[in-house]
Amino acid sequence: MAATLPDTGSNAPDFTLPRDGGSSITLSSLRPGKVVLYFYPKDDTPGCTLEAQDFSARLDAFAAAGTTVIGISKDSAAKHDKFCKKHGLSIILASDEQGHTCEDYGVWVEKSMYGKTYMGIERTTFLIGGDGRIARVWPKVSVKGHADEVLAAAEAL
Repeated sequence: MAATLPDTGSNAPDFTLPRDGGSSITLSSLRPGKVVLYFYPKDDTPGCTLEAQDFSARLDAFAAAGTTVIGISKDSAAKHDKFCKKHGLSIILASDEQGHTCEDYGVWVEKSMYGKTYMGIERTTFLIGGDGRIARVWPKVSVKGHADEVLAAAEAL
């Protein structure tokens, strides 16, 4: 069964998840601000590290556009802490160890590599407007240049 991404214009599924630093984050508590929610497979892998560094490097510009950036993977909050410290990351990283939020957003999918199939997170980004609705979706993200594209969309929203 293929996962279904929420449609543009639909309400973004709310969540409360543990985050780096030992606290938690609730999506609906960030309104009326905009939110970039990006799902990524695993801390400390090359593509995921680059994506987190790119979003962190633009954090001031996102803040100026009234936008919070949250990265979500199934890694633990403790692993997120190590990842942030190792790479100097400044974005929020939320832990979805149970995978409920990944499923709610349709990013927990069957993948294949070297002829083997497995379940994993498909790199996907959502831009959520201040009204809590999904303004834009980037499925199957290619990391290079992605943070700039998302920033431009957040500034235009």
